[in-house]
Amino acid sequence: MTDPYLETVRAMGPELYERMVQALATGLWPDGTSVTAAQREHTMQAVIAWGELNLPPEERIGYIDKGHKAGSSCDDPQPMTWLEKEENK
Repeated sequence: MTDPYLETVRAMGPELYERMVQALATGLWPDGTSVTAAQREHTMQAVIAWGELNLPPEERIGYIDKGHKAGSSCDDPQPMTWLEKEENK
């Protein structure tokens, strides 16, 4: 069984992908109408899915170059310590 959403995303061309990215960046569709909250959510999902299917990781939306920290984790977590607020005397 195929996923209709995934098939629709697969059928998108790079031009549509770029228009969607631009709409997310500006908040406007190419015709000048505003992107609604629901449209923004669906468009983000489509852009992310299309990128996963068609782009190398470094070209995808949200890619973070970890440089020398590449791996499954960054720094070791450190416990937080709270400083007591000094009372005004």
